[in-house]
This record gives sequence, structure tokens and C-alpha cells, in this order.
Amino acid sequence: MKNYVLGAVSTVALMSASVAVAEPQAEVLHWWTSGGEARSVAVLQQEFADNGGTWTDMPVAGGGGDAAMSALRARVLSGNAPTAVQLKGPAIQEWYEEGVLADISAVAEEQGWADVLPASIAGHMQCDGTWCAAPVNVHRVDWIWANADVLEANGIEMPTSWEEFNAAAEALQASGIIPLAHGGQAWQDATVFEAVALGILGPEGFHKAFVELDQETLTSDEMVAVFDQMRVMRGFVDPNFPGRDWNLATAMVMNGEAAFQIMGDWAKGEFLAAGLVPGEDFLCASTPGDGFLYNVDSFAMFAVDGEDRQAGQALLAELIVGPSFQEVFNLNKGSIPARTDVSLDAFDSCAILSAEDMAASSENGSLLPSYAHGMALRGAQSGAITDVVTAHFNSEMSSQEAVEQLAAAIANSL
Repeated sequence: MKNYVLGAVSTVALMSASVAVAEPQAEVLHWWTSGGEARSVAVLQQEFADNGGTWTDMPVAGGGGDAAMSALRARVLSGNAPTAVQLKGPAIQEWYEEGVLADISAVAEEQGWADVLPASIAGHMQCDGTWCAAPVNVHRVDWIWANADVLEANGIEMPTSWEEFNAAAEALQASGIIPLAHGGQAWQDATVFEAVALGILGPEGFHKAFVELDQETLTSDEMVAVFDQMRVMRGFVDPNFPGRDWNLATAMVMNGEAAFQIMGDWAKGEFLAAGLVPGEDFLCASTPGDGFLYNVDSFAMFAVDGEDRQAGQALLAELIVGPSFQEVFNLNKGSIPARTDVSLDAFDSCAILSAEDMAASSENGSLLPSYAHGMALRGAQSGAITDVVTAHFNSEMSSQEAVEQLAAAIANSL
């Protein structure tokens, strides 16, 4: 820990000759409020305090972060931005373009971030060649979680195709078990949708549709098939799903009320926080198909006045990407380290599978940014897609009509 203190002091000194003597202060806006998430952010709070900092917590509930972004907008407009904010993907660039982000390149260069972060992830953290955000982790989005006892009791294996998933769900439903735990919130609908889309379109088709916004792919027969599968999925959720938070859906799998949940590996943080063991109490597998959808949590530093707050930013940035925090945080959060040099010896089988799949996907070109979690597109485009997805999921809209609306919504958002 002493090495971190010395490193933080030297970094701060680079930023301002007088900042080094300031007591680091940080007001941190984030949306980590569920059990596993709260336990994870507490790790960072403690490490910040251990290094002489004073942390002011600003949690804003809501798994998708929409409420947090509304709170952030109000703070920035009032001229009182938080010190650090949980941001990711293109949203970082959008705030940078508004001229409100701080440059943390001094920390990044002293700590050698470029040498330990995958190039694709590092790219999200940079703004016009400067470092403007610090990555916390890599989440995989395209996971299926299952209650091991429920599957065993019903003679069901983890599905490897959507046909197998549908057959398993029908069998579970006939036995009085909810096949799919789901919360009726737009971002959760989008999470399931993009997992289905990856499996049906394949990595190349997914990239064309949700990164390139290619109209031919968006209106293809394969996209119709994606919505067809979503209509089938709608029949596998219980009638009380509207408005349910994601972690309550995870709890349904934990207690055996439901068999499966399609959710990113922050869900694993909930299982672990409840003392459950992967491979014994719950099972994990990638959703059917090839590829890996990533969601990288990160903190952007906003331009603030005051040597104490600037010192807080420097210390916070260094700790976030430091190997100690990367290991301990991700063990709690359910994700894997953003750094490639952190040992996975202490991680569970699901995390090791995630790391192996990420490395393989990175090599074969199927490592893809999640559209549903703000990594692939800017807000207008991702919002346009999600509006159609959730409207289809919650109505009798035909798949063909959904595809037509999808293409039109994206065209109008550009």
C-alpha cells in the first residue's frame, strides 16, 4: 500500500506543485446500489480512505444508470460537477465534447496504463489522445445464469442453442417453474435482445447492425428472426415482470422460483454476495452463438476547482487501475479486471471462462461492444433501438413491423 501512496503523491505533483500537500477529496456519482454492487464500491471507498482521502458518496439507484445521468446533467448545468462519475463508452466522448472533463494523462502515463490495458478498452478511456477516464473492469453481457438444483431436478442441461433454450423453457413451464426471470425495464429488454441478436446474426452481423447501423442488416430476414425469438421469450416470463429491478430477477433464480436469467455478470455478484457457489448452486454459460459482448465500467473525472478535489481525482484514478483494486473489486463485482496482468488465481470458474472467451474473441474479431449498455452507440441511436425493442416486447407488434420501425427509428436518429 505504501507504493500506492508514493505513486499517488508523485502523480499529483505532476499535476500541480501545490496539490501534493492537499488532502484528497472526491465526490463520486455512481449507480452501484444493489448488494453485490454496493459491496464492490465499498472496496474503492476503503482503499481511498486508506490512502488519506475523504470520499463523499453520491449513489443514484437504477441499474441502467438513467437516473444517475439525469442527476449528473443537473449538477453540470448548475456549475457544480462531481469529482468523478461512473461513465462509459461514447458517453465519455459526449461529455468531453462539452468541455467538462479533466485530463488525467499524468496519472495514466506515470502508471503505464497503455501497457496493461487492451487497446480496445483503452480507446474508450481516451479523448483526442488524452486520458479522460479510468476503467474499472470488463463485464460480459451475454450470459445465461441458472439455478443448478432446478435444472437437475428437471433433467435439463444448460442450452447451447436458442432451440434448446426454448425446449427447456417449455418443459420448465409445464412443471410450474418460471423459465426466465426478467425485469420489465427498457434496458433489461435490450440486454436480452442483444444477446439473442448476437446468437442469430453472428458477430459480423451484430457489428453491421449495432455498430455500423447498416440498413440492409437491420431490415434482413435474420433480424426478423431475432424479433421472432423475442416474442417467444416474452411467453417465458411471469406476469409480474413489469418494473422489476434486475437484482430481484436474480433473486428469483437464487430461490428457485425461476430457472434462468439472461443478464451481464454483475448478476454473479449477487449470487456471490448471497454466499452461493458457481458450478454448485448456480450455473453460468454464454448465451447461444459466438462472440463476446463487453460492457466496461469506468469513471470519468470532471473538471473541478480546488487542489483537494484535483488531488482526489489523481489518487482515485491511480487506485482504480491499480492491480490491487482491480483484483479485489472484480472479485466482489462478478466482472474481470480491465488490466491484462492481474492474476486470476483467486477468481471463480465463471470469471476464468469469461477471461478465456474474451481473449479468444479478441483474437478472432468477435469481441464486440454492447449496444444495450452504452458501449457501441451514442445515446440517440441506442435509445432509438431500445424504444422499438421494448415496444415490441410489450405489445402484439409483429416482427416485420418491428424491423421496419427499427430501421426508421435509426434513420431518424442520425
